[in-house]
Amino acid sequence: MTRNMGTIDRIVRALAALVIIGLYLTGQLTGLAAIVLGILAAVLILTSAVGWCPLYVPFHLSTRRHA
Repeated sequence: MTRNMGTIDRIVRALAALVIIGLYLTGQLTGLAAIVLGILAAVLILTSAVGWCPLYVPFHLSTRRHA
């Protein structure tokens, strides 16, 4: 499993997850939207933590700089 996410990509994903979590905690998200976006937030946090996105693999994408 080779990292395929750059620093900016990881930061943007983490910030998006924090926004979703914030919306949930303030009561702006409820019901099915809260469940779906909660799962998305978990995936965003996980992928930004490990630096690898499985959706990039089939398309041979990488936002990571190669030295």
